[in-house]
Amino acid sequence: MDKDQIKGRVEEAKGKVKEATGVLLDNSNLEVEGNVQKNMGKAQSGFGDLKKNIKNSLDH
Repeated sequence: MDKDQIKGRVEEAKGKVKEATGVLLDNSNLEVEGNVQKNMGKAQSGFGDLKKNIKNSLDH
């Protein structure tokens, strides 16, 4: 697994927790911050997936 894939998935998970905490505590700022963190993690993970796919296609 690529480091971007790992870091992205970790950030995505942290963002989900933060977002859920914001919902539970009725804290819209925390909820938005978690949503942004989650989506940034998804993007980073997707970038890692793309790099891996390109590398695999070049190796074959």
